[in-house]
Amino acid sequence: MQKVPYIWKNGKFLNWDDAKTHLITHTLHYSAGAFEGIRFYDTKKGPAIFRLKEHTKRLFYSAKALDMKMQYSQKEINEAIIKLIKKNKIKKGYIRPLVYYGEGRMGLSTKGFLPDTMIAAWGWGSYLGEHAVRVKISKYMRIHPASTVSDAKLCGHYTNSILASIDAYKNGYDEALLLDYKGHVAEGPGENIFMVKQKTIYTPSVGTILPGITRDAIMTLARDLGYKVVEKNIKPEELKRADEAFFTGTAAEVSPISSIDGKKLKLAEGGPVTMHLKEEFLKIVNGENKKYSKWLTVVQ
Repeated sequence: MQKVPYIWKNGKFLNWDDAKTHLITHTLHYSAGAFEGIRFYDTKKGPAIFRLKEHTKRLFYSAKALDMKMQYSQKEINEAIIKLIKKNKIKKGYIRPLVYYGEGRMGLSTKGFLPDTMIAAWGWGSYLGEHAVRVKISKYMRIHPASTVSDAKLCGHYTNSILASIDAYKNGYDEALLLDYKGHVAEGPGENIFMVKQKTIYTPSVGTILPGITRDAIMTLARDLGYKVVEKNIKPEELKRADEAFFTGTAAEVSPISSIDGKKLKLAEGGPVTMHLKEEFLKIVNGENKKYSKWLTVVQ
């Protein structure tokens, strides 16, 4: 991780080395926290944050799922993010807002306990690399929707993702893929998934997945480009017979998939639909398509 001069915490800019929390921190022990991952890009107009308002809105939704009493408004968080990028003088990278319970209490009750809020921003390249990824269907199931608020981005959910990732890496794969409790394709540990069959794009229905903001952008973009996009339950066998498949996410952006459980897809190194969407998506985030300029918040 690239070390930067400042991190924002509870309304103040702290030096990187001074941004610390205590070992007896509630969220460290019990995982009750909400976070976001946001990218910003180097455009001709300056650093531009991709779908800032949508990400902040989801942060507040996730915090509400934990009954967290936010100490700042969405507007204040957005302004803090913009100021942090300016102060750190970074042209492109990744933003991590986190709302968590800090020092002061043990035990599972959070009644009357006010959360801390922090924002970090640093340079970060491609999450899954530049090549098509080899995927393993995980032995771990995606968290049951009746066990949690499955469309919230909560810290505790990512233990599920970490277990799936460890299993995939140990078995020589680049990434995992989790199924839902019905055995349908759900999502990657930190990505949504799409498949392409005869130039029609399919993606798992909402209900057991995190409905990603990049997922939404790709669905909108694909339809604008003339592709048919269908949300449906997808069986693992269907996915393995797809012409193309790809992951989407803030960190992953658009990442082609080469194989599932060792079975190569027909267009294994990134088919024409995947690469078309990737190319057009990168134009958008780099400020080269005015049609989608509303998705960018330029830091000036």
